[in-house]
Amino acid sequence: ARTGMRAVIQRVKSASVTVDGALVSSIGPGLVVLVGIGGDDTKEDAEYVAGKCLRARLFPGDPPEGEGGATNWDGAKPWDRNVMDIDGEVLFVSQFTLHGYFKGNRPDFHRAMAPESAKAFYRDFLACARERVYAGKGTRIKDGIFGAKMDVALVNDGPVTLLMDSRDRK
Repeated sequence: ARTGMRAVIQRVKSASVTVDGALVSSIGPGLVVLVGIGGDDTKEDAEYVAGKCLRARLFPGDPPEGEGGATNWDGAKPWDRNVMDIDGEVLFVSQFTLHGYFKGNRPDFHRAMAPESAKAFYRDFLACARERVYAGKGTRIKDGIFGAKMDVALVNDGPVTLLMDSRDRK
């Protein structure tokens, strides 16, 4: 079975990326998205993942005026707003290991896109998220350093964590 571009989406209160002890990026409330680029991923996969991550309704709305419908402990609708609705931030982190699988006890990453191609693909993916999806608010989107050994710290909110594969659309 062919897999597509993969993402692990986490709702966070805050997050940061540090490389060699230096802070590279940090965000407040929003999403951390780990992104795995597969060997045969396309521009369509990138557009789908960028759009789905930014439009996914993972944040509660305001408490309703009347009665009815599922609500959180505080009366708010639990899955009512996306990250753009709350003016949240997004920290994308490239992670080729999302395409790993085990050969015996050792991980194999041959299904991930080759580093040189993946770097350009990831740059285009970020541009799509910044310019086409979160238009006018591209500065709300942060990222780590492609290919670097990163320390990613986050405070998960919920926790809310979802997995996505661009070829598994419902």
